[in-house]
Amino acid sequence: MGNRTETGVVIVGTGFSGLGMAIQLRKEGREDFVILEKADDVGGTWRDNTYPGCACDIPSHMYSFSFEQNPGWSRAYSPQPEIWQYMRDVAAKYDLHRFIRFGQEMTGARWDADENRWHVASKSGDEFVAPALVAGVGALHLPQIPKLPGIERFKGRAFHSAQWEHDYDLTGKRVAVVGTGASAIQFVPRIAKDVAELTLFQRTPPWIMPKPDREMPEALRKTFSSVPLLQRAFRNVLYWGLEARAIGFNGQPWVMKIGQRIAKRNIHKSVKDPELRRKLTPDYTMGCKRVLVSNDYYPALARDNVDVVTDGVKEVREHSVVDGAGVEHEVDAIIYGTGFHVTDAFDDLEIIGRDGRNLGKEWATEGMRTYQGITVSGFPNLFFLLGPNTGLGHNSVVFMIEAQISYVAQALRLARGKALDPRPEAQERFNGEIQRKLAKGIWTQGGCKSWYLDAKGVNRTIWPGFTWRYWLDTRKVRREDYELLG
Repeated sequence: MGNRTETGVVIVGTGFSGLGMAIQLRKEGREDFVILEKADDVGGTWRDNTYPGCACDIPSHMYSFSFEQNPGWSRAYSPQPEIWQYMRDVAAKYDLHRFIRFGQEMTGARWDADENRWHVASKSGDEFVAPALVAGVGALHLPQIPKLPGIERFKGRAFHSAQWEHDYDLTGKRVAVVGTGASAIQFVPRIAKDVAELTLFQRTPPWIMPKPDREMPEALRKTFSSVPLLQRAFRNVLYWGLEARAIGFNGQPWVMKIGQRIAKRNIHKSVKDPELRRKLTPDYTMGCKRVLVSNDYYPALARDNVDVVTDGVKEVREHSVVDGAGVEHEVDAIIYGTGFHVTDAFDDLEIIGRDGRNLGKEWATEGMRTYQGITVSGFPNLFFLLGPNTGLGHNSVVFMIEAQISYVAQALRLARGKALDPRPEAQERFNGEIQRKLAKGIWTQGGCKSWYLDAKGVNRTIWPGFTWRYWLDTRKVRREDYELLG
């Protein structure tokens, strides 16, 4: 029999969401919470992804908490070790370790209507009981590994970019990379110069903009350190610059045409071979899939030891991969740059709400639906951070997380001793508006399939519009949109 812990709030995850929520509770003087973390350190996706070249594609000064600015970022776009260190520093500064239960992976949760409390189960058999459950599990934590025909016969190494096997030296090896998403465009340039041969299996080429990355001058870092207001002003400039990109994503395709011209110039500058250029030029409107940034991806693909294959994978043999055209490529290792389970990330979680309703099953059949991307009708006092339709293609998700943690804190104050359950009509209204906007947006009109869409082709990932609108919408909990239980 496992241990049972009773508390006020159970927070799941120690990424930006979980840490932010815990800090907010501490600021309000609350210490009646625990944070469940499946790993042995904080950091979420920035702890897990350690592949070569891993970095953020949103400027560092924007991709951090507004209340915890870091004047010391070494580059305009921080590398993974620096972001992870920042998160560890924040956890230490706010003394969060005494609230964290490491090695505790949530397997499910059940709402008890008589007690008005959640019973949260963990993999180790322990139980955590609290009136409120905050899920900060994020979408980028379950690697998406394609089932390649014959993979079980493969005698070499095969791993996902989020589970990088650092003990395996790629020097002089023949490597197949499957996928060309945000991770692949970062690690391919890093490994291309060391491997003997690199065969890149590309299904759809991404649009890639030049990355305006540079070292942060020492003098500027010192100034930010001594004049925090100046750093805040710099952050504001970055924010509005990124925010302007939302215009192109939301029904103004002419803006994307300008971006496409820049991206095509980026290809032409680095790739001289017309056939390779053709393979790397997307045939859909920019923004339909995630827009990526890189300065070294195209030069890496133009190397003599790199081959881009667009025929797909037909089968895997003991020491090779056969493409769709029947060409056999001898390989020692296969690396998946195939991203994560996003729209089906909750299918396996047993979250049971009022009247025995199963959240994973409902979302799997009807699609992921929430109110404000945070609460779910029929699941009282359950709060998602960075939940469905609050992901971004144009700005920093940390901004969205901050809007949400302040909303959840407000909801918890309102619920004191009771439970908040969003009314079905409020949830319907919210989803109706979101899907109407998404229908006009580039993700639906752009002529591509992306990980933003669920199995039915509905966008359950992106927030369609400006982030300041979301901030405005979530500033105040609308009491009339909730039923108060208990």
